[in-house]
Amino acid sequence: MVDTSGGRIHPHGQRRGVAAFVAANKTLLAAVWVVGFTLVFLWQSASISVGAGGGGRGFLRLRTASLPPTRPAPRLRPTAYNLTDFGGVGDGRAVNTEAFERAVEAIAALAERGGGQLNVPPGRWLTAPFNLTSHMTLFLAEGAEILGIPDEKYWPLMPALPSYGYGRERKGPRFGSLIHGQNLKDVVITGHNGSINGQGEVWWLKHRRRMLNNTRPPLVQLMWSKDIIVTNITLRDSPFWHLHPYDCTNVTVSNVTILSPVSGAPNTDGIDPDSCQDVLIENCYISVGDDAIAIKSGWDQYGIAYSRPSSNILIRNVTAHSLVSAGISIGSEMSGGVANVTVENVHIWESRRGVRIKTATGRGGYIRNISYRNITFDNVRAGIVIKVDYNEHADDGYDRNAFPDITNISFKEIHGWGVRVPVRAHGSDVIPIKDISFQDMSVGISYKKKHIFQCSYVEGRVIGSVFPKPCDNLDIYDEQGQLVKRAVTMNSTEVDYDI
Repeated sequence: MVDTSGGRIHPHGQRRGVAAFVAANKTLLAAVWVVGFTLVFLWQSASISVGAGGGGRGFLRLRTASLPPTRPAPRLRPTAYNLTDFGGVGDGRAVNTEAFERAVEAIAALAERGGGQLNVPPGRWLTAPFNLTSHMTLFLAEGAEILGIPDEKYWPLMPALPSYGYGRERKGPRFGSLIHGQNLKDVVITGHNGSINGQGEVWWLKHRRRMLNNTRPPLVQLMWSKDIIVTNITLRDSPFWHLHPYDCTNVTVSNVTILSPVSGAPNTDGIDPDSCQDVLIENCYISVGDDAIAIKSGWDQYGIAYSRPSSNILIRNVTAHSLVSAGISIGSEMSGGVANVTVENVHIWESRRGVRIKTATGRGGYIRNISYRNITFDNVRAGIVIKVDYNEHADDGYDRNAFPDITNISFKEIHGWGVRVPVRAHGSDVIPIKDISFQDMSVGISYKKKHIFQCSYVEGRVIGSVFPKPCDNLDIYDEQGQLVKRAVTMNSTEVDYDI
């Protein structure tokens, strides 16, 4: 019935109309239902799709209502393969070393045609160490995890690094990394935040019990290579250092998460550029059992002889946590020299030290032109540490007269709270710290002793507002750069060693 006064359809009349329509069109409705059911069945069948793969090969992916669809891997090279194309099984039990090796061999054959991409699909892919090749992209899908076999018998031994002359922890050869490469060009490790897991717990335990005869392996190590990109992945639980570029040029590490226990996981540094040039580390989160980032360049007489510095390094937009060591370190192995380093926009929390420079007699080399800007310390025991008595040596053959040169170190916009000792910069009579500067610094302290800004054998300046009160070893300048007060002495002040 139509209500003409309001121009609306009356609800009782509407229900009667629907009933009449159904009674008159039962056959039509049954046909519509059958067609709809068929379409749903066909859609579900089509949802079993084939992932990207070279030559039309790929892995099957079943989409269900309870699981979101897997994001397809972008094709970043002319040819892309899936690990399953080479017999890979991602159940966490099957060993996939041969599958990785066959895939890398296939990609190596494509070098003249732009290289290739290896997609690691979702799953847990157990493997022994394997090598990468030039012009290769290793792509880890969301939910993909490469797992290192914890049994050391699967890990090959390699010669000591030439700039170390020593395995680093033990004399003689060292274990090779889980993912390795030498003399490569144009290598990309990326993904949808898939992960590489070294399963380092067994290694840490054996190290603490002194059960290993060789230095533990890094997780990812690329040597004598250039044009390296590591981005959008997670590295975790390395037996030793997580990411170790050695004597590489043009290295970018971006949007990488690195995780290991902050205690009980010894020497699990996050990123250690070693004798590298032109390095960018940005937008990373690192929480590990040693230095989050440590810039190195060789050890004692071996590093002096190798003579390959780390230089032109930019570290920015990083969050770091190191309960045992420091957020950002330089050294202690720096005998080839470290120069032209910028560290900016870094947040270091719940750590033993914030930023640290560490070296010793016998290192030789230099640390110069280092700039720290916009650094935040959040509950850090010692904010800024410069230490020249880090007396750990490869052997007794080091030169007792090889004194490192430390000059032109600047700290600007340094802030924080809950810091026990904001600055501890201690040179020595043979290794003075020269041309150091502090500007715009305000650090809330948790320590009430007198000398919480500690210096010895330091020459430099304070510019403008710096809190807490700086030590007497530094010249005082106002914001306009005018000298206000000369330093009283370069010699020692009271030192609190309990940091």
